[in-house]
Amino acid sequence: MCDEGSEAVVQRGRDAAARGDWQGAFDLLVKADTGGFAGPAELPLLGEVAYAAGHLDVAIEAWERAHAACVQAGDHVAAAAAAVRVAMHLLFDTTLMAPVRGWLARAEQLLDGQGETPAHAWLAAIRAYERMLTGDLIGAGPWARRAIDVGAKCDPAACAIGRVAEARLLILDGDVREGLALLDAVGVATVSGDLDALSTGVVYCELVCALQGLAQYDVAEQWTEVMERWCRTSAIGSLHGRCRVHRAEILRLRGSCAEAEHEALEACDELRPYLRREMGWPLSELGRIRLRKGDIEGAERALLAAHGAGWDPQPGLALVRLAQGDVAAAVDCIRDALERPRRVPSKELPLDTELRRAPLLEAQVEIEVAAGNVDRAGSAADELELVATRFQSKALVAGAALAQGRVCLAKGDAVGAERLCSEAARLWNEVGAPYEAARARLGLAEALRAGGSADQAALEHQTARALLDRIEAAQTVEPEAQDDGHDQLDETAAVNSFRREGDYWSIVFEERTVRVRDLKGMRYLARLLAHPGREFHVLDLVAAEHGVAPVERGQTAGPSRSTLGDAGEMLDARAKDAYRRRLAEIEEDIEQARALGDAGRAAQADAERDFLVRELSRAVGLGGRDRRAASASERARVGVTRAVRKAIGQIGEHHPRLGEHLDRAIRTGTSCAYVPDPRASAGWRL
Repeated sequence: MCDEGSEAVVQRGRDAAARGDWQGAFDLLVKADTGGFAGPAELPLLGEVAYAAGHLDVAIEAWERAHAACVQAGDHVAAAAAAVRVAMHLLFDTTLMAPVRGWLARAEQLLDGQGETPAHAWLAAIRAYERMLTGDLIGAGPWARRAIDVGAKCDPAACAIGRVAEARLLILDGDVREGLALLDAVGVATVSGDLDALSTGVVYCELVCALQGLAQYDVAEQWTEVMERWCRTSAIGSLHGRCRVHRAEILRLRGSCAEAEHEALEACDELRPYLRREMGWPLSELGRIRLRKGDIEGAERALLAAHGAGWDPQPGLALVRLAQGDVAAAVDCIRDALERPRRVPSKELPLDTELRRAPLLEAQVEIEVAAGNVDRAGSAADELELVATRFQSKALVAGAALAQGRVCLAKGDAVGAERLCSEAARLWNEVGAPYEAARARLGLAEALRAGGSADQAALEHQTARALLDRIEAAQTVEPEAQDDGHDQLDETAAVNSFRREGDYWSIVFEERTVRVRDLKGMRYLARLLAHPGREFHVLDLVAAEHGVAPVERGQTAGPSRSTLGDAGEMLDARAKDAYRRRLAEIEEDIEQARALGDAGRAAQADAERDFLVRELSRAVGLGGRDRRAASASERARVGVTRAVRKAIGQIGEHHPRLGEHLDRAIRTGTSCAYVPDPRASAGWRL
């Protein structure tokens, strides 16, 4: 065990974790671990802290070590609980299902013959998700029910996640009303705050994923707002970044594509320390947003990056090919996606489900019509209509109506096309999706023109163009940068203040004054507040902190590479060891799948092996030398973002309204800015 000095370091680490200082706690616990502590009692704490601080590989390794230590000590239940925790992180953060199956199998063996414990409940909850995400909906059901039954007796968090899984299975089986009611009940119960932070975030995220997959956007938006409010003070690990992806999806639907792109980019930044293949999720959303904006090149880059991460970039990439004018390539892409679907798990759209096919079918109708393949388009539209009828989501029904309208128009049925496009426009308008409503109106205009109603066609076309122009205008308007006289405020306006007084900052917002202890992030915030609307490169902010004069646009930033260094190897030794362990686990899963004759499982594991091999190859250069990861800019981005978010969190503890305002108005990333709502914000004195 540790000597007295190490024990003191561990206690300081515990205290830091209790304060929510995850990076500080991580540094202390790693220091103690390096000094020799490796007991089962401390390793779970290291795992939890490492995950919260953004060190996924360390978190998983700590739980693996806890598992081994408990096995050696003969504590089979604790060893199983640690194995399930490894499986949980692998499932939710890497979507590498072969290693998940291996760790769950270990836990099952250890729990055989034991009485019901929280480990049994969590094993059932994670097994339910593993089955659901790999397309075995029938096999997932009994596991979800067991998680609920056992969890209700001994672990409310596992019970809640089991209930979410059961609700999702009901929805995917077509019992939408019962599934939505159960989801709502789980969400309302979670709001009470009885669950731990990680479990609460998982429930919220999975709930929104279910609603997004069903295209129940209005309810998804409501729960996304609940998740956002919770994330501002309680989120750990990847949850804040996941919430950003959900927010980006809603903003795209509402036509706020500039803000949606910002959220998606920030999500990519925040999720990079956690996600592996699932990085394709925010990247694909980024591609969809850029395609909506008309940034075809940017959309292609994002979708190809998603594909490179091992994700399925369709139907986005097929629609990019259509937008590029390569109709033949678009046809090949969408047919291949439907006929040979990639077996990449998705929490929003699980494998082998009709909901997974719906967006592909919608895209296929548009592409096949453009290619003149009306029969193919008609078949896709018919299948899409069946899916929409079964799940009764207004957005799915609207998409199916527009698809049928396009087919009618291609067949020369102007009357049918007019009726269907008009219905699609009405439904999309009710959903609150201006872009989709405008596209339906363009289809209606074509139908009216084909039917001889030229004046009505012109009116519909004008209305649609006005909608699209408004969306485009909202995407391109940027807040004007303020000159050096920005602080000459109208004396009649309400004025907030943000001033440093020794070791504290005195802050006045909405006529309430608070004092907050100085942090590095407070100084970054002060600079951003002083120049609303102006973007600062993170190196400029770090330069000011180091006492280096800020640079002008186009000049080289202050701190040199030697000052900031780089972010180290693309994969450090620990991460590479973890990847190699995952590869060994995948090889074992492939052998088992082949022995069982399960071709689908073997193919999925093969794809996971290929992904990890590519990741290792990308991280190692010629001659086996490690490639360096990020530049000084990347290291500065991580440091500034962490410092600013920590400062906003501290401010929010003293002044929740101001914390909420800053959380929405401060944009972090490679460039940072304070972009408040001009209708609701007053100026700042500094």
